[in-house]
Amino acid sequence: MSTRYPFTAVVGMDDLRLALLLNAVSPAVGGVLVRGEKGTAKSTAVRALADLLPEVPVVAGCRFSCDPGAPDPGCPDGPHETAPAAARPARMVELPVGASEDRLVGALDIERALSEGVKAFEPGLLADAHRGILYVDEVNLLHDHLIDLLLDAAAMGSSYVEREGVSVRHAARFLLVGTMNPEEGELRPQLLDRFGLTVEVAASREPEQRVEVVRRRLAYDDDPAAFAGRWAGEESALRERIVAARALLSDVVLGDAALLQIAATCAAFEVDGMRADIVMARTATALAAWAGRTEVTSDDVRQAALLALPHRRRRNPFDAPGLDEDRLDETLEQFKGEDEGDDDPDPGPDGGPDGGPGGGVPPQGEGPEESAPRDAGEDEAPASPPGGGGAGERSAVKAAEPFRTKMLSVPGLGEGAAGRRSRARTEHGRTTGAVRPRGVLTKLHLAATVHAAAPHQKARGRTGPGLVVRRDDLRQATREGREGNLVLFAVDASGSMAARQRMSAVKGAVLSLLLDAYQRRDKVGLVTFRGRDAEVALPPTSSVDAAAARLEQLPTGGRTPLSAGLLKAHDVLRVERLRDPSRRPLLVVVTDGRATGGGADPVGLAARAARLHASEGTAAVVVDCETGPVRLGLAGDLARELGGTAVTLDELRADSIAGLVRNVQAEHATRRAA
Repeated sequence: MSTRYPFTAVVGMDDLRLALLLNAVSPAVGGVLVRGEKGTAKSTAVRALADLLPEVPVVAGCRFSCDPGAPDPGCPDGPHETAPAAARPARMVELPVGASEDRLVGALDIERALSEGVKAFEPGLLADAHRGILYVDEVNLLHDHLIDLLLDAAAMGSSYVEREGVSVRHAARFLLVGTMNPEEGELRPQLLDRFGLTVEVAASREPEQRVEVVRRRLAYDDDPAAFAGRWAGEESALRERIVAARALLSDVVLGDAALLQIAATCAAFEVDGMRADIVMARTATALAAWAGRTEVTSDDVRQAALLALPHRRRRNPFDAPGLDEDRLDETLEQFKGEDEGDDDPDPGPDGGPDGGPGGGVPPQGEGPEESAPRDAGEDEAPASPPGGGGAGERSAVKAAEPFRTKMLSVPGLGEGAAGRRSRARTEHGRTTGAVRPRGVLTKLHLAATVHAAAPHQKARGRTGPGLVVRRDDLRQATREGREGNLVLFAVDASGSMAARQRMSAVKGAVLSLLLDAYQRRDKVGLVTFRGRDAEVALPPTSSVDAAAARLEQLPTGGRTPLSAGLLKAHDVLRVERLRDPSRRPLLVVVTDGRATGGGADPVGLAARAARLHASEGTAAVVVDCETGPVRLGLAGDLARELGGTAVTLDELRADSIAGLVRNVQAEHATRRAA
């Protein structure tokens, strides 16, 4: 077993270390989500925690780590009434993002279950993580079906494996720790709320601290055992402090004044549900125990809020996590109990437990508006024309309020990454048929298996009530579900779109489509065109909020090189087909259809570029941004050249009554048939 990097040797990252230690003191806090840029030692710090945890008493020989003091009566390895006790180190079990369902929850031998009636069960990672830590690196890239299983286990404290009437249940209570890079996309809200605490980490900008990080890392890489030995004393002292804090935890008093502050803080920041209140209470209690006190103070409540609330106050994926610390201090001061007078120390931003650093998550903005260049109502001065033609460049306009959009999907049946947009063959969904399994059987089609085995029962000498089932009889169920697509936006930012009110509405529509793409687990990309050329404002990524940030900063002005925008989109899709051939694209062109740049015949060039997309079968939709009493219908002409469909901004709304639901699949299939 390789030597882990010592926890006490981690430089800086006070909030992260504090959050992990609080969970070591009180696992009821509910785990930690660590958000940060790449290369910030997130995984190193998390993995180092395992060596600090006390040993776990278990029933000897139990594969499910039953507590000898209170064994699980339904344990598959039970009963354990007379089984001897043992102790083992606490486990940190890592869940790879590409793990299969069987690897997570365990595998049931269906063939033996059918033919012998035996529940032959091989435990999965959830069983290994029981009474320990389940760690997911890049948790935001975890597939939806694994997230569903994690949510079920976290909610019930048990894992269920059920197949065709045969079921196995075992306890699965674990500390969930995840790390993620927000640039790769956000978490589903349900899973986000399951993490008790969250911290933001970033590389230090102080040269001295960066030098110390490099020095320690090089020393560790040269001789891990010797490096760990130099920190053994600090590790031992920290381990003893965790044990002492655990012992003190039951004696900590959470008074009514502290509870009132907790409730008032959660109400002031309008967090959903009651889980935030409970997590804050447990975190404040753990903070008091960690500091060696038996009473929760306002400082504990403040620190608990900074760790437990930032990820719970977000209203949509484009909101930046964080808290307004001035507002937090005002709320705590307003509801401070009489027993906490002015003699209490000021819980400033640097005030952590026992006087150390760790004032919580660094101050963040209240939302994407904080980074917007100027308010939509401000005057704007035109700049020099880009490319020497058309209207002058104008400053970026803020997007209008997003809305729920209609469903747009790609035609046919795909086999891409799991998602929620277009029809696809998936491991989950409704059963559509049966095939012979390739490799390990994962989803048994019971009726097809019985039908295949039935004609051979006499030849196989069947005598008992059970079927004589052979490997060749087993049938794998084929299922149809939904996949995520690559939604590539080609946005017209030319002078014809530059009117403030109009561009605000256009950005609001694109922002709404981005929000829809986030909810449907799509990858997104952004191409913009204006002046004389087009550019890739955002290469295809899973980070929808990155696309929203680029959209917010998008200036307008100049001619309309529509052909250049379509050709640039074609180049992006061509490269993505090579990188990820199973993920099907959906091209969304946001324009009024005018073409005033790109050569002697801009309209003809745009039509040729559109037909290039149509020849490759790319599903497309044109969002018609033309306004006014007189409309030329150019966006509709472009949609016909693309072999797609056109929708107006009004028709894009899910609650619109301007017409029937415009499904790209139906429109695309009709035009290709014609």
